[in-house]
Amino acid sequence: MSLGKVARGLVLPARVALRPAAPVLHRSYAAVSEARAVLESELEGIRVAGTWKAERIITSKQGPQINVEGSRSTILNFCANNYLGLSSHPEVVQAGIDALNTHGAGLSSVRFICGTQDLHKNLEQKLAEFHEREDCILYASCFDANAGLFEVLLGPDDAVLSDELNHASIIDGIRLCRAKRLRYKHMDLRDLETKLKEAQSSRLRLVVTDGVFSMDGDVALSGICDLADQYGALVFIDECHATGFRVWRARGRGTDELLGVMDRVHIVNSTLGKALGGAAGGYTVGPKPLIDLLRQRSRPYLFSNSLPPPVVGCALRAVELLLASNEISQSMTAKTMRFRNKMTEAGFTISGSAHPICPVMLGDARLASLMSDDMLKLGIYVIGFSFPVVPKGKARIRVQISAAHTDQDIDQCVDAFIQTGRKHGVVS
Repeated sequence: MSLGKVARGLVLPARVALRPAAPVLHRSYAAVSEARAVLESELEGIRVAGTWKAERIITSKQGPQINVEGSRSTILNFCANNYLGLSSHPEVVQAGIDALNTHGAGLSSVRFICGTQDLHKNLEQKLAEFHEREDCILYASCFDANAGLFEVLLGPDDAVLSDELNHASIIDGIRLCRAKRLRYKHMDLRDLETKLKEAQSSRLRLVVTDGVFSMDGDVALSGICDLADQYGALVFIDECHATGFRVWRARGRGTDELLGVMDRVHIVNSTLGKALGGAAGGYTVGPKPLIDLLRQRSRPYLFSNSLPPPVVGCALRAVELLLASNEISQSMTAKTMRFRNKMTEAGFTISGSAHPICPVMLGDARLASLMSDDMLKLGIYVIGFSFPVVPKGKARIRVQISAAHTDQDIDQCVDAFIQTGRKHGVVS
């Protein structure tokens, strides 16, 4: 039989086999269409509410001055978590280049298979030294560190007591564990004590809080360790917005150092993606048995590729710079207070206290969005925050001061706020 006859013989059965699929395909298209309509309706609701979050395109490296797509001139950046200006520090950048050359672009694997290099172990050792803890474990992000901790540490016989305004990654991480969950009012020691009393029958009790609450600039921990000691609880803090820079003349180790309780805070999670180079990565520091157990059971660690060597190299150099000297961060407090004082004198309400996160409270989501757009036209890059990032009615423009900003940069930002605030009736 010729190949042509064979091919013709296959055509008819194939056509017959495909005929019944048409209604199935139609139903599939209908399902997609219905889902699209639901999604578009949800998106339109966000636009109408004025809470749409557009992503501006930066065409330069991160720093106090950046180039933004659509803007003709250089823009002053006041919304990055680049607290120490290390994202583009020459030594940090060169360390990343060196690591790329010596250790490659990536490991193509998870840590326990073939994804651990000497760079990773060196960084973990330096971070443990920096925080004055026994050991450290790296993650792809602090979100992963928070997602990977509670499920391993806590079981159904334990209790976790969490501040109601803790970061979303903490909330999601706690949802993964089977411990009894108790939420206490924001930085309310009386309510925390009530919850601790309620949890006394539990095997382990873990108090969980942000060290600095990133939306408000509130500094927690004061009094928490006293209650934890009284009721036999462990203490965990997320230090993403406190690690690495000086606040109130501290060395930059975090809020536990600031308040003199480093030996009473048992577990610290933080990030490499803010003050420590600004690339990516997170970590947990704490007792060695905990870190060893996380290496065995923490799912984000076990099932995610190890951090790329250039990222590790950059972070390692950033930590080394901070261990060697406080010079980089010495001006942070003065610059922060300069902005806070000038804005308060102009009639704005600034949340938090003495932290470089300086939320300009506006209340209305649409107003926050409009003002941030007008600020960009004046050469200042800031972003409006609204629900669900912050509670409804608590919209604000969050300004973040960097050690790399000059006094002139800060004064220009304040002047732009005053001009925009007058336009929208926020200040007179």
